[in-house]
Amino acid sequence: MSTSAVSRVADKPKRYSRRVLIGLSGRYLTLCLMLVVLVGPIAWQFLTSLKGRGENVYEGVLPSDPTLDNYSRVSEAFPLFQYVGNTLTVAVLAIVSNCLFAAMGGYALSRAGWRGRKSVFTVLVATLMFPFESVMISMFLTVREMGLVDTLAGVWLPGAVSVINLLIMRASFLAVPKEVEEAAVLDGANEWQRFLRVFLPSAKGALAVVCITSFMGAWDDFLWPLIVLTNSENYTLQLGLKTLAGATTVNDQRLIAAGAMAALLPMMLLFFALQRYFFKGVGEGAIKT
Repeated sequence: MSTSAVSRVADKPKRYSRRVLIGLSGRYLTLCLMLVVLVGPIAWQFLTSLKGRGENVYEGVLPSDPTLDNYSRVSEAFPLFQYVGNTLTVAVLAIVSNCLFAAMGGYALSRAGWRGRKSVFTVLVATLMFPFESVMISMFLTVREMGLVDTLAGVWLPGAVSVINLLIMRASFLAVPKEVEEAAVLDGANEWQRFLRVFLPSAKGALAVVCITSFMGAWDDFLWPLIVLTNSENYTLQLGLKTLAGATTVNDQRLIAAGAMAALLPMMLLFFALQRYFFKGVGEGAIKT
């Protein structure tokens, strides 16, 4: 084939068959539908929080006179910053404990050479079959015996380490090539040195996943704080929003929407800050080197 013929073939626009076009259209239609379902309620809540006092919340979607006054009013309706501080305390404790214990437990489960490793792994996986509602009474009795009822420590303790996070770290450590560990052993590194200098640096993505899931679990938790906490001064943000929604003196959907957006903002900021490591960690857990 001559050079001119090759160039004409290269310059010819690529044509797709009808089947391929239908498949692509179906994929993009599905993605748009998922976007509407997932992002639509958040967008509606945000637009509601921008509506003024004279606007009807249930008429129209876009605010005719956008204002940020609702965000200042929500802090006056209930102690927003105090509840945010309580929730941040629980969330930070959950992040630290989950990253620490999940990393150590995942490393232990990923190392061979000790008896009962498979049995412990089987028991941990089996615990995932039990919903929280089936064990919350025993958890409450345990927390009460420890004297942690109506304390932030009592809210944090049941979520100090998650089995899911432990399995994520185990999968990440299993993906580390054996040659790397053998080289560290030949260099004279002991167990702790291999854990801190070889395995942990290679599991940054998995640690980001643990960090995000731990923060989201502690930040969004409503049922357990509702059971443990009785004093309103120790309420987390989710309990505070519930009191805001149920207050007969407030009962303003604009304030409730503004409070919900204020609760959503920290999770969005954390995810966008760690999203690169998050998707890397998901890949590490899915593919074993």
